[in-house]
Amino acid sequence: MSGDNNIEKLFFLKRWQFCCLLFFIESCTTNTASHNKPFITTAESIKSAAIVQRAIIQITEIEKSIQVGDLITRSGNDFTSESLQKINQHDKTYSHCGIASIENDTVFVYHALGGEFNPDQKIRRDPFILFCEPYTNRGIGIFRFKLTRPEIKNTVTTAKKYYQSGVMFDIKFDLQTNDRMYCSEFVYKSFFEGTQHNIQFTTSHIKTFTYIGIDDLFMNPACIEIKRIMYK
Repeated sequence: MSGDNNIEKLFFLKRWQFCCLLFFIESCTTNTASHNKPFITTAESIKSAAIVQRAIIQITEIEKSIQVGDLITRSGNDFTSESLQKINQHDKTYSHCGIASIENDTVFVYHALGGEFNPDQKIRRDPFILFCEPYTNRGIGIFRFKLTRPEIKNTVTTAKKYYQSGVMFDIKFDLQTNDRMYCSEFVYKSFFEGTQHNIQFTTSHIKTFTYIGIDDLFMNPACIEIKRIMYK
């Protein structure tokens, strides 16, 4: 299938890294990584290939249920993503998020991304299949806010405005700046402005540091869960 071929092309791409955020989660983790490369057996390779194939089928099916304005989340499988998950204070499933837009029958995800995977550091517009590919992700989630059609339209328009303006990734994770944003901040401000402040979000805190966690978005009372998938 064409989706399968698109995902296969991603095999050698490196997953983005947000090293700067490790400062904020340093007290949350004490694990040390081994420098020894694991030995991959034939059986493990076959198992991994089977997981990918099943995930491709799941991704193709779940894409059909996505609507304009949906919150799309994903769980990265690298150390940095696992560290990012830990700063979610209620549900630590996800490490990244974006907003869905359907354009010419194709589902795209607008999202703020940093690291090597996004050299220019600007907000990205990626096909859904690229956003949630199973080589560097463990799973995805689809969530939907209970908003009016005009509010949803305005939210997506706002997200596209930030994208077209070339808003950069916020390496400082400063919630007060609008010229630079991190992933959950981008989603939060798109909905906040798009609904003319009709939707309110709670913030999370690590000591004196205030931020918007991914779980602050999908655990909002106005948000409902559509589907969660873990690749396995």
